[in-house]
Amino acid sequence: MGTLFQLFAVSAVVMGVSQTIARERIFASLRERLGGKDTWWGYLVSCPYCLSHYVAFVLVPLTGTYPIDVVVGGWPGLVLRWLLSALLVTVIAAFYRVIFWFVDESQGLVKRRQRTEEEEVATKRLVRRQVEQRVSADEDSPPPPPH
Repeated sequence: MGTLFQLFAVSAVVMGVSQTIARERIFASLRERLGGKDTWWGYLVSCPYCLSHYVAFVLVPLTGTYPIDVVVGGWPGLVLRWLLSALLVTVIAAFYRVIFWFVDESQGLVKRRQRTEEEEVATKRLVRRQVEQRVSADEDSPPPPPH
């Protein structure tokens, strides 16, 4: 059970790190310096899915998360175990990213709805103020002369 938790936890970290580097404003200057999506390095840090592979390649051995065993021995077996485990972590991170997108998008819808409601309230206040000003201006003006 502990290894399963670690697999999902490391996958969540991979998703979070790659999403933050590829999409958040704090890393925008890094992405721009590397050429954005026009260069290989820039694309590498601008695509969360692409970046998640490299983050997983680093985090899997650092955390010892090897959920896939292979029967090949020696260094080829170690490399294959590392590669396959990192790919599995990346795939799980991709599913997390889809879930995150739905959550983030729904939060965006809530924020847009709140902003629309605030704009409607502000518009109603402005219209009410204008009407009140007209009414008070009409009350302050002298009555028209009779015909």
